[in-house]
Amino acid sequence: QVQLVESGGGLVQPGGSLRLSCAASGFTLDYYAIGWFRQAPGKEREGVSCISSSDRSTYYADSVKGRFTISRDNAKNTVYLQMNSLKPEDTAVYYCATDGSRSCSGYPDYNRYDYWGQGTQVTVSS
Repeated sequence: QVQLVESGGGLVQPGGSLRLSCAASGFTLDYYAIGWFRQAPGKEREGVSCISSSDRSTYYADSVKGRFTISRDNAKNTVYLQMNSLKPEDTAVYYCATDGSRSCSGYPDYNRYDYWGQGTQVTVSS
């Protein structure tokens, strides 16, 4: 059974950091590009970042460039999203997902992604 599980969310003050994890089971994560998405209340889901499998190319939304870093540890079958200098507008439920391809060609269109985790809540507030 293909499964993605996010963890690492929580409550953090503005300027703080969190590291989200996306652990895969039922398949080898190394073969697939993984995207991170987020959805704030009342807003559409949006792409945050993506890392390819083929050449480990990375992509970021303009709103998180320079603050977030995506990486993967294939030995642990896990993709990470390091989030620094967090802002209140980063508050959302964060999801990882795959569209079954090795590249990020589908990113940031969330409609092209078939497999999703359950999400982890990130709240940035003082």
